[in-house]
Amino acid sequence: MDETLALDSRTGLPDALRVLLEEYPRGTWEAHDNFAGLVAFWLDRHLMFRKLTTALIENAEAAIDRKIDAQAHSARLSRYGSMLLENLHGHHQIEDHHYFPVLSAREPILNRGFNLLDADHHAMDGLLNRFADSANAVIQGQSEPGVFRDDVLGFQALLNRHLVDEEELVVPVILKHGPNGLS
Repeated sequence: MDETLALDSRTGLPDALRVLLEEYPRGTWEAHDNFAGLVAFWLDRHLMFRKLTTALIENAEAAIDRKIDAQAHSARLSRYGSMLLENLHGHHQIEDHHYFPVLSAREPILNRGFNLLDADHHAMDGLLNRFADSANAVIQGQSEPGVFRDDVLGFQALLNRHLVDEEELVVPVILKHGPNGLS
């Protein structure tokens, strides 16, 4: 893969992969007949990932500022961190094993983009492992909340890059072919 397209290097999808996005711009998605149901649910999952990372950062900052004690922070970190890890892993498995193969067959011109998203998922496995290690270090009292916050800020930036690119590739395909196009 081109190094400029690696998750930690790219600033967006290349123009060649934005073809359907031009036909189905983000601002029109919710009004499209094929938005309700699958697309809305899928985007809600992405919103949940974003909210969880924000909550993890805010809780770490509250711990740094001593607005919550270490025990409360650890409890929240354990709950939100587990939710994020479990849901992201499950979400990526469904995408890698079902959505991406089916959608790339519907739009072969975007196959390179689905391969890119799959590569992101592999890169994110390492990021998720580091996230878990960093969270566990705080929970076990072996690290400070500030270190974890900095780790999550970096993770959040890469996760958001991936989610935006994924949305801009996947949603237009589903809008074009409908949710039954995933069967």
